[in-house]
Amino acid sequence: MSLVALDASGPRAGLALLAADGAVQGRWNAPLKPGLIETLPMLLAEAARGQEITDIAICTGPGSFTGLRTSIALAQGFAAGLGVPVWGVTAFEAYAEAMPELARPLWVGIRARRGRLFLLRESGPEAFADEALPLPGGPVAIAGEEAAFLAAYLAAKGGDVMLTSARLIDAAWVGRVALRQKAAGQAPGAALPLYVDPPEAKLPAAGLRPAPV
Repeated sequence: MSLVALDASGPRAGLALLAADGAVQGRWNAPLKPGLIETLPMLLAEAARGQEITDIAICTGPGSFTGLRTSIALAQGFAAGLGVPVWGVTAFEAYAEAMPELARPLWVGIRARRGRLFLLRESGPEAFADEALPLPGGPVAIAGEEAAFLAAYLAAKGGDVMLTSARLIDAAWVGRVALRQKAAGQAPGAALPLYVDPPEAKLPAAGLRPAPV
């Protein structure tokens, strides 16, 4: 029995095939763009070929809008076809899984867009302008694709920071979170994109055009 884990929340897409004990049986990676929609289903099919898949785990973000929507839709469809559960795992949960013995609170920095950062903490994700990031009340560990920027900013403000080596999510971390939750008897987390900022798209001032007849 095996679990397939997917992550496309960052600058690359990753898949991992895990045994029931969390051991990695295979890894696959692909650029987030171009061609993710075409590439990811092929990688998933390759990962699942000849395996008895019992669970699908998917990173729900926050992160890349296109990557999250593509990978989550694929995970949901694949799980529905097999009749197996799909486990939604947040990016923060994935990073925390990589450092289970961490002795200080974890802060994860992910780029939202130019000048704006997603800050992931135990309390939940928030978005801040680069120049308005909060200061920690004590020692913190820093991870994520923007870890170097976040650590430098906080250190310059007097923060007690420890820069970790965890930059991009390993899909195996996503899978291990799901396996641990399953072993604990927890229900699967929602396999839905985790958005922090409201959508930038706005409805036309005059409203939508009527449907064609």
